Amino acid sequence: MSTLSPGLRPPPVRPAAVAVASEPRAARFRLSPADRDVLWLYLLTRISLWITAHFARWLFPAQSGVRETAPVLAPFQRWDANHYLHIARDGYFPAGAGPWTSGWDNREAFFPGYPFLLRAVHTVVPDWTAAGLLISSAAGAVAVLALARIARAYLPEEGAGHRTVVLFLLSPCAVFLAAGYTEALFLAFALPAWLAAMKHRWALAAVLTTLGTAVRVSGLFLAAAIGLLFLLSVRGGGGRRTWRSAGWTLLPALPPAAYSWYLHAHTGDWMAWKHAQERGWYRTFHTPWEAWANTWTGAFGGTQSTGYAFMFQAELAAMLVGLALVALLVRRRRWPEAVYVALSLWALGTSYWYTSVPRATLLWWPLWIGLAALSLRRPWFRTVYLCVAAPVTTLVALTFLTGRWAG
Repeated sequence: MSTLSPGLRPPPVRPAAVAVASEPRAARFRLSPADRDVLWLYLLTRISLWITAHFARWLFPAQSGVRETAPVLAPFQRWDANHYLHIARDGYFPAGAGPWTSGWDNREAFFPGYPFLLRAVHTVVPDWTAAGLLISSAAGAVAVLALARIARAYLPEEGAGHRTVVLFLLSPCAVFLAAGYTEALFLAFALPAWLAAMKHRWALAAVLTTLGTAVRVSGLFLAAAIGLLFLLSVRGGGGRRTWRSAGWTLLPALPPAAYSWYLHAHTGDWMAWKHAQERGWYRTFHTPWEAWANTWTGAFGGTQSTGYAFMFQAELAAMLVGLALVALLVRRRRWPEAVYVALSLWALGTSYWYTSVPRATLLWWPLWIGLAALSLRRPWFRTVYLCVAAPVTTLVALTFLTGRWAG
């Protein structure tokens, strides 16, 4: 008897040659009616978000009493989006500035994949914010297509892909999939990489994961999960042919290594990106219980304004969701997925306090597939989820679009 619940059933394991041979090349890129349905849903949610952004700049101006609204794209150019813009426009160390400069913005904390692509798109799209939104919009479309296909591989129920995408696009931090942030671009590489690994197409999975590691350090967590999936496939009878693909699993380490070399050449510090995170975002190492205690104080200790306190409460809630997800994945013996989420939690949960854990939930595709499975077996859950998620998602979107800290 299988140890997996119906909602977390993996697809049949097939040798790589058989998996590829059984799928015509043209079929891999053809959009099915289910794919088109997902893209239509994605478009509608983008329109909804744009409507929210339009009214936000009218109803919640940066200063009271103003008689002119902010530019149309201004609500999306917030926080980290500005860091990426500055890197794309000026480089990492403009005019010799760097960590040794007073008031330095610690931009080397951000990996170069997204800024490089932003600079390339800017050569065609003159407005920087529009270029970033175009990247996120296109990448998000790729991501939801891949997520739906992964969900259909895991869940036998009809409509599983559509249901998963609905829950994903209405998740509390969904606004970051549309803004000039890295989540959409990373998922556009990570989810197809996982789909390729499920089909034992290790070279493609490695190349896509390598592109992901150029965008976010989270790509290394994905590489670890795919590496474990590779080992499990060999153990399950992959044979000598599978072992020949082992070298591909090392490819994703190249972008972080190259970026560390670049930073060392300019700063003399191999871990300059990590030290920039420590200076700018309090990501110095603390034990998990210390990080929890400090975040709890920020959430309930009266040390922060109400807006920041609420976001710390969201950090705690997201951490609990992540821990529950890892426990469920371990229980169902979904070891690669458990490794991916657990590494993410370890990286986020060992700082001075939690930062960006809610946003990280967007990257945990097992969460959205698991919730979709639950809603398919318990129809009432979808109603409860939507009634709770809709107002929270709207509030987080408004918080971000009006220039307040969110996610």
